[in-house]
Amino acid sequence: MMEEFNRLVAQQMDTMDRLLFLQSEMERCNKVKSELLKLQEETMAEDILDKIGRMNKELQEIEKVFESQTVELIRVYRSSKICT
Repeated sequence: MMEEFNRLVAQQMDTMDRLLFLQSEMERCNKVKSELLKLQEETMAEDILDKIGRMNKELQEIEKVFESQTVELIRVYRSSKICT
């Protein structure tokens, strides 16, 4: 009877060891997962900031083109007005 009790206690201790190990591994994996998600969010934020930067540059270029077109339009209008 005592041998069976000792066997059951040893079996339960083994199970407890596995349980504690798996719990600690789950905690570690969840921390790694959180870090990966944070890095992914940072990467996405960097990508978005890069895209905004490219769009701002394109907007500035378009504004310059529009401004030069406006200047040319005014010049042509004035010269045609003078000619008529």
